[in-house]
Amino acid sequence: MPKMKTKSSAKKRFKLTGSGQIKRKQAFKSHILTKKSKKRKLKLTHSSLVHTSDKANILQQLTLK
Repeated sequence: MPKMKTKSSAKKRFKLTGSGQIKRKQAFKSHILTKKSKKRKLKLTHSSLVHTSDKANILQQLTLK
């Protein structure tokens, strides 16, 4: 049986924490930044965790399940 490959898109977007949670970046920070306030852009800078309902799907894409 061949090796299972990870999804390249998931590999670039998600990282695992030490406690097994999945870290992700906030969206809407790549372009059209002139109309967004400084406070809004600062809040988008920080990373957050993936919701528990999406966790199983992402782990499957990373083939860590």
